[in-house]
Amino acid sequence: MLSTVRDDGSVQSSVINAGVMPHPRTGESVVALVAVGGSRKLDHLRADPRATIVVRAGWRWVTVEGTAELAGPDDPYPGVDDEELRLLLRNIFEAAGGTHDDWGTYDRVMAEQRRTAVLISPRRVYSNPATG
Repeated sequence: MLSTVRDDGSVQSSVINAGVMPHPRTGESVVALVAVGGSRKLDHLRADPRATIVVRAGWRWVTVEGTAELAGPDDPYPGVDDEELRLLLRNIFEAAGGTHDDWGTYDRVMAEQRRTAVLISPRRVYSNPATG
């Protein structure tokens, strides 16, 4: 689940697929996801880059609070050209556990949907205590 802040200060949450991977510039670990162009979550992150991710597996959960950076057709990122964005979107998809039999189709759909890479640098990480 990804939570962002609306203009009025309320929280908007949506279910997402995300993974942990190295930041493409710094190498530091980030939580990464791919968002469809024109989505409200991107509007929120452009206005206020604070984001919270919550992941649950069984009774275990972890929360990551941090700051998001965007890289996409509507969010140019220094040093990331079209080819680097294409590969970054693939890397994020794989970090989230995805596989694909036709990367050409994947790339075409990502471009058509103006998909954007969202990279969240953790500021605070916490979880429930281990049980069992």
